[in-house]
Amino acid sequence: MTLEEAYERMLLIRRFEEEVERLFLRGEVHGTTHLCIGQEAVAVGVAAALGPDDLVAATYRGHGHALARGVEPSGLAAELMGRATGTCGGRAGSMNIMDLDHGLIGCFGIVGGTMAAATGAAFALRDSGRVAVSLFGEGTANQAYFAECLNFAAVFALPVVFVCEHNLYGEYTPWERVTAGCDIPARAAAFGIPAETADGNDPLAVFDAASEAVRHARDGDGPSFLECRTYRFAGHSRTDPGKYRPPGELEEWRERDPIKLVATAISSHTEGAERVLSEIAAAVEERIAEVFDSALAAPFPAPSAARIPEYCDA
Repeated sequence: MTLEEAYERMLLIRRFEEEVERLFLRGEVHGTTHLCIGQEAVAVGVAAALGPDDLVAATYRGHGHALARGVEPSGLAAELMGRATGTCGGRAGSMNIMDLDHGLIGCFGIVGGTMAAATGAAFALRDSGRVAVSLFGEGTANQAYFAECLNFAAVFALPVVFVCEHNLYGEYTPWERVTAGCDIPARAAAFGIPAETADGNDPLAVFDAASEAVRHARDGDGPSFLECRTYRFAGHSRTDPGKYRPPGELEEWRERDPIKLVATAISSHTEGAERVLSEIAAAVEERIAEVFDSALAAPFPAPSAARIPEYCDA
């Protein structure tokens, strides 16, 4: 993955999320939604380390992971607005996206649910050369899923990579107030699982660490654990103004905005960088406009289109 590729992918995710927020406030996105603005480097770095046949389980803050995995933006946008052309026919909404064609086995609203889903998928993938990835927040470290899945994956040497998107807050609570020891990778290491921490605002650092973890799993050497330290710029969800943040914390993290960091790196190492960045930004803006125009014009699904399982009484 080049710096230019990372910049384009992260910028697409950022602009997608900004449009989702705008349309949510306008009433076009129903229910709730959780934005990953500020965390784009984790999604892009992890996805770039995977092959097309690998599987991913993401959280309810999963739009960025879906896009990084290759889910069509217009289908994702339509899904968030409940349209028939959506990835799941307009019936999954923001928190429960899945797209098996791109290896996304689901986005899960249950804290820790991704660990169970990816561990189960990895059990099915044993000896196939394929890998499953679980993405979750630091709050999952305090759930029962965490220990059970780490233990199971280690005992059976499953091809699974556990990725903790550590953004410092479990919803509105600072992580250190509710996490004994304050060393999440050490918990994985206690099960004999290789564990490390990467700069979650540097897509290339995430890519390098994730690539090694994926290689470890693909070679049949069992699970790995990767903690990516990052920060969400938006609140937890629609009702969260983020007033629990200490003064200056958000501004300090904005200085390490992953998109700005990559743009600076491109400017330092690329001839004609201003033109390159401008062209990428223009292409992303054009695509975003087309995506959301298409989604807004799409029809809502007809009630009769609902598929009823055969075992249910119609």
